[in-house]
Amino acid sequence: FDPTPKLKSSLIPIKFFSFNTADENCVYCEEEYSRKLFCPWKKYCKKCYVSHYDSTNIMMCVHCKKSSQGTCGNCVKTLNFMHRKYSHYCNLCIKPFQTKDNFVLCSNCYLISFEWIESTLFKKQILILYLPWWHDNSNCDLCHSELTFTSDCQKYCGNCPMFYTGCRYCLTTNIIFGLTGQTTCKKCKRISLIIDRNVFDDFFLDDISYGNIDNLNLEIANIIKSIDRVFEPLTLLYSIFKKIKIAIPVRSIPYSEFKDVKEITKGGYGIIYKATWLNNNKTVILKRFENSKINNKYFLNELRSNQQCFNKFDNYIIKTYGFTRDPELEDYTLIMKYAPEGDLHKYLQKNFTNITWNNQKLFILLQITEGLEYIHKNTFVHRDFHSGNILLDIIQWKIGDLGLSQSTNGESSNNEIYGVIPYIAPEIFKGSAFSKETDIYSFGMVMWELTTGCKPFANVEHDHNLIYKILDGERPKITEDTPECYATLMKSCWDPNPKKRPSIKEIYSNLRKWSYKYVAEFEQAEVKRNRLIESKMIGPEFAEKCHPEAIYTSRPLSDIISKCSSINSSSAISFCDKQGIAKRVNCN
Repeated sequence: FDPTPKLKSSLIPIKFFSFNTADENCVYCEEEYSRKLFCPWKKYCKKCYVSHYDSTNIMMCVHCKKSSQGTCGNCVKTLNFMHRKYSHYCNLCIKPFQTKDNFVLCSNCYLISFEWIESTLFKKQILILYLPWWHDNSNCDLCHSELTFTSDCQKYCGNCPMFYTGCRYCLTTNIIFGLTGQTTCKKCKRISLIIDRNVFDDFFLDDISYGNIDNLNLEIANIIKSIDRVFEPLTLLYSIFKKIKIAIPVRSIPYSEFKDVKEITKGGYGIIYKATWLNNNKTVILKRFENSKINNKYFLNELRSNQQCFNKFDNYIIKTYGFTRDPELEDYTLIMKYAPEGDLHKYLQKNFTNITWNNQKLFILLQITEGLEYIHKNTFVHRDFHSGNILLDIIQWKIGDLGLSQSTNGESSNNEIYGVIPYIAPEIFKGSAFSKETDIYSFGMVMWELTTGCKPFANVEHDHNLIYKILDGERPKITEDTPECYATLMKSCWDPNPKKRPSIKEIYSNLRKWSYKYVAEFEQAEVKRNRLIESKMIGPEFAEKCHPEAIYTSRPLSDIISKCSSINSSSAISFCDKQGIAKRVNCN
């Protein structure tokens, strides 16, 4: 296969073009780049051309980022690099065509292709896209991050597992989606070395996902087949990249890059620290997974979930920068974005009086809904959704702690039931699997928490007795100021039948409508809320003391659930009115 069958390869490497459109000086002689007369954004090194090249031995094609094509033939000798003017035929094969775009390539003479090859680093197929032009972009085509240049014809994206290699003999480009040690030019068959295996942690080489490969093959093939007589290179490339979704790998960062490491709290699987990242003097969170040197499945699960759910353009998930390892314990540790304002529960405790129905409550809930909708849209279930995992990053509410999350497309890698009892849907206690519907039940509890400033069921012990009450239909008492539309939606989220619960998309649609459809109702609710606060009837500071055995840290629950099956529900539980779950609760 020859991507440019009408063009010759050069006998010597062509060095007067940069692989980085942002370069101002030649990477070889350091002379300032000259600019083409009719294409000033296309740069070349006049000195390198005059010193090393004879135009009679070169025939090539260069495509620059701003959709300009230059050809090196006799015109190069005059050093004008006259860009091709609008014509009704291809300059190489004389094929006629009609287009309003001056900068297009002929589909007969410039052939784009792709294939899957086995990586030289590990036994896994990776995708390579072969471009029939010199792709001198300075930003990643997938995530738009600035590329890192490792040589005059090689660059890679630090956020995506993606490498660009250019052949200076043919001025073609290979885009490699994944990790491998070498790649081959489709035209001249020269091999280019890419990376050393030691650059990447072996732990992650097998962890890159492309999604459904068969569908991806079909979609890319259809795009290429749809090319008519001509195509605009960057438009075509954009269409292909829209179809490619690969998990972003997490980088290994030396533990020595962190200082002032201080323990904040303990979670379900490990210990949370706050630290300063010396590389950029940024405060970050370190989440160390205890005993992960021996058992790394919880670390791996959260890593995979973050890889597949996080998208830098959809700002709903707490970002994971990379991972490190404690040099003494050798535990795996995730490096995550620090949310300075803390979690939703702490925010409510501190600001409950000022969080109005009219604006703040709905605004907060809308952002949380967007985050959960994004997780569900990516075919994931959170499984541990509660106010402690909803974090405020300056002005944006984001969802964190994806350690228990799992894909809805496959079986769970974790059969243990972890979580916080008040937020767990009743069907889980009967043996059902976690699902999007169980997340919706948890979301309903977060809705209630916004109305009270307190965590649900905080005044009772979180044991098998509470599980029985939940199975019997017990739910937190709805406050008097709660608007009817809000209460109705919240109760539908709590429905014991998961099939009757709304989807997160339906919830989001309802919340959007409320902001303009029920203005008077929410204004009236705010009047009631202020009266209840003045009467000390609602708010975390006016509620009962939290029960010492009310546990809001995710923990294994299988033993407690097993105990339920051996006790008769009707005789096991007897709450007096003072302990009734319907009374006001405290979550301090």
